[in-house]
Amino acid sequence: MKSVLYILVATALVTIVPFLATFEKGQDIVRGLFEYGIFTILLFYLAINRRLSRYKWISLLVAYVFLVMLSWIDLQTILFCKKQSAGLFAVVPFITCFLAMLFLKDIKGFSIRHASMILFISLFVHFGAMHFFPSQPIFQFSIPVFLAQSQSYIDRSYLSEDFRSYYGATDSVAITKYHVDTARSNVVVLVESWGIPMDSAKFNEELAVFDGLLKDRGVHFRMYSRTRTAEREDLLDSVWRDSTGRDSLFMPKRFAELGYRTTFFFGGDSTIQWRYKYIRNVGFQNAVWTDFAAADAVMAAKIDSLLQNSDSTKHFIAWTTRDTRFPISDDPIETEKLYYERLFGTLKIVADLAKKHPDARFVVQGDHEPILSPLEFQAKFYRRWVPYVILN
Repeated sequence: MKSVLYILVATALVTIVPFLATFEKGQDIVRGLFEYGIFTILLFYLAINRRLSRYKWISLLVAYVFLVMLSWIDLQTILFCKKQSAGLFAVVPFITCFLAMLFLKDIKGFSIRHASMILFISLFVHFGAMHFFPSQPIFQFSIPVFLAQSQSYIDRSYLSEDFRSYYGATDSVAITKYHVDTARSNVVVLVESWGIPMDSAKFNEELAVFDGLLKDRGVHFRMYSRTRTAEREDLLDSVWRDSTGRDSLFMPKRFAELGYRTTFFFGGDSTIQWRYKYIRNVGFQNAVWTDFAAADAVMAAKIDSLLQNSDSTKHFIAWTTRDTRFPISDDPIETEKLYYERLFGTLKIVADLAKKHPDARFVVQGDHEPILSPLEFQAKFYRRWVPYVILN
């Protein structure tokens, strides 16, 4: 067990150092903590080295060469996302792999059978954990990512001038602040994984769900592709700095001061994404959670009931949907089919709710494109651009 921990530390060294060395504020690269190929090489290096009485330097040299090659590929996957050349970063794989081999110099090895068992259990733990922590995988699989990136490249962050003009693109994230109405109830909806497809016909089909309700629509850029970040930045009212430091005011608190009843809705437990830590802090008086993964239709019914039974009370409601939460499937074709079925279902639920309450303003936005999906499916969306619609 102790030997496995040493190998994990060595693997983390080779995996994490290139990421930290190239890190920039605002980057959005989802990566595992341990590169699985590196972990495999180190395991079998110790297993084979254990059986050799002579020529151990040959296995050391071969393992080092393969480690550097795989670490180089891993580095390229990071630089590809950042559109950078290797430059001085090219020396990082040589240094980290040398340090990893040095770190394991006196570590006792395994039998090949035990090494194989450890690899199998590691995969089992990785895929099991993905169901609970999809935004932070345990293992990184750089070779499939590298092969996918080696295909024809399209800059998914770039919007043409025609697209910008037609859809009213903006770099501002203050969509909610500019469109809420202090004279009536407001419902702010954050649609999970609602990005902008590069197929404009498909995007127009999504917007058509809101025909007859649209007051405004557009697209805007997000610096970070994370739901919990979107939940907070969409509700930010103002920021200031004084002699005591930096402070901020969120819209739920401001609306509560205006006499509104403020409520946050999420169809799941409050511990998901650690929402219990910040939802109260942004000023919500009430929060509605569920002990199970509640469908969007269930949460929409709860919001409908609240708006119907309010008499003269005005509400400020924020709702984060979850029907389109990833991972959905490992197969890109099945992922696309299920994603659009669920997305159109959620959009129609929101549209029906807005029709039922024409006196309430609805601000509907996406949190990010489908980032935790097969790469082939991800490639069909603009990166970090999300839609918004203003209803009623």
